[in-house]
Amino acid sequence: MSNVSEGHIHAEYDNEFKKLTKLLARMGGLAESQLANALIAIEKRDNKLAMAVKDGDKEIDALEHEIESLVVRMLALRQPMANDLRYVVSTLRTSSDIERIGDYAKNIAKRAMALNQLPAEPLLRGVLRIGRPVQAMLKDVMDAHLQGDTAKAVEVWEADEEVDALYTSLFRELLTYMMEDPRHITPCTHLLFIAKNLERIGDHATNIAEIIHFQVEGVSLGDRRPKADASNYEVMQPEDDSDDDDEDDNDGPSGHV
Repeated sequence: MSNVSEGHIHAEYDNEFKKLTKLLARMGGLAESQLANALIAIEKRDNKLAMAVKDGDKEIDALEHEIESLVVRMLALRQPMANDLRYVVSTLRTSSDIERIGDYAKNIAKRAMALNQLPAEPLLRGVLRIGRPVQAMLKDVMDAHLQGDTAKAVEVWEADEEVDALYTSLFRELLTYMMEDPRHITPCTHLLFIAKNLERIGDHATNIAEIIHFQVEGVSLGDRRPKADASNYEVMQPEDDSDDDDEDDNDGPSGHV
């Protein structure tokens, strides 16, 4: 729990900070597992595993609610200040991003079950190529949060450019494939949504990296790195593949995503 005051007057206050950190670590670990299993379900055509991912999202949602309740309690009763306040607020914002990551992993699993009813699609390899760096980003950003490591957070922030480039490349490839042979439209549409979900997970990992930097340094990373995803300007992309109402998913602390 880096950069948070130690040895508060009330032991219960310290315990609440420790609980908050443990809850977020558990939530992040579950999100990592959900994403990994969703990608395995696609690669192995494993409907049972995909269903487990779909059902497992409830636990991430429950942890987010628990974190929200604890944060409200701490703000109301403890009135944290300075580093403590930044940590509490950053944890709340991070939990929101992790909850969205869990939603995207669930959506990937649902698409996997649909894909598994169709013949194997060779362009699936492109989706898995996006999945690997996204998994790395998620793991690294959760480690950065728990360690208060701004250098690692910046690395995650910069890594999003590679994910955007991979997504744009696959987006073009899938469109070309569908135009050449209409029989591929259905499976490629599922792959497009999966790729978009992965790209959005990368965006939320980037959001968390920005939150970490602000929490530790007190300043925003800003908009120094432009988004590399240029597919928005070429042809309409899939809508945000989410079950939840989401007025605007561009909720990063510096307006990055």
